[in-house]
Amino acid sequence: MATSAERLEKLQELQRRSYPIRAIVAIVVGIIGLVFAIGLSISFGAADISLGMVWQAVFNFSSELTEHQIIREIRLPRVLGAALVGSAFAVAGAIMQGMTRNPLADSGLLGLNAGAAFMLAVCFAFFPGLSYMYLIMWSFAGAGLGVVIVYGIGSLSKGGLTPMRLVLAGAAVSALLGALGEGIALHYRIGQDLAFWYAGGVSGTKWSHLQILSPWLLAAMIGALILSRSITLLSLGEEIAIGLGQRTGVIKIWGMIIVLILAGAAVSVVGAVGFVGLIVPHLTRYIVGHDYRWIISCSLVYGALLVVLADFIARNINPPYEAPIGALIAFIGVPFFLYLARKGGKEL
Repeated sequence: MATSAERLEKLQELQRRSYPIRAIVAIVVGIIGLVFAIGLSISFGAADISLGMVWQAVFNFSSELTEHQIIREIRLPRVLGAALVGSAFAVAGAIMQGMTRNPLADSGLLGLNAGAAFMLAVCFAFFPGLSYMYLIMWSFAGAGLGVVIVYGIGSLSKGGLTPMRLVLAGAAVSALLGALGEGIALHYRIGQDLAFWYAGGVSGTKWSHLQILSPWLLAAMIGALILSRSITLLSLGEEIAIGLGQRTGVIKIWGMIIVLILAGAAVSVVGAVGFVGLIVPHLTRYIVGHDYRWIISCSLVYGALLVVLADFIARNINPPYEAPIGALIAFIGVPFFLYLARKGGKEL
């Protein structure tokens, strides 16, 4: 058990490695960048629309104008959906990294995304016509299935759950669930329905989806912010957290529930997009330090910014066709993952 002196030393080290002023500046800059990216994403596309027209469509909507209808019914829900799922993936990754002290933790790498996508394949094959609310619930169940299998396999190894073992188990489980999902799609001829989720994209997002999705994600993000101080203490080590009066078991349970909600709901919209929860928390940690109150807050903003920009590029890289968001983010995520893995997956 850690002594009082060791606990004090850890807290002092944490304070030295936290930069609240940087964090506030980063959040403000990120919000400004996000607003600009949202305006840019709504403005440019198959039909270019001026930013002035975007402003009018949002605040002075006229159903008689075609441009207003395009903005209100197609582009606005799409870009807001991209921002929501980007925040969800980034916050989920930050929580997982803090709780497990695993720098390679991410909902995509640890099987949550693949589990959610697999369960969507099951729904399309065996329960066609399910409402979007039920699809979200099944996504939650699939995400839970993925993480249980990954942690179960990882815990069977000698030496316990090291970061690299978890990632290897996650890669194996993701491949298995992905193959099963594709097998179901081929057998029941639903490949076209599932192609959107496997490729990753927000083109099908509607206001009705956001109305169902938003309460879940907003509640989970508020829960993450409330839990952030406890995750900071847990990231110092379980013994340190217990010595500081934290109920680590309760923290882990609530943290995993929040992660399942964030990852499951996000996959139901955008598909099995990986690496957002790996890249964003690491970049924000480099800027703001090791206090998860700031890491989670910044991840919320910059995760949204990353996916909104990825969606903008996906729509404009080869118009009128769209590139999959998952592939674009993977161009950044794979080298970043290899860089972290080369460092040996050292604990945070």
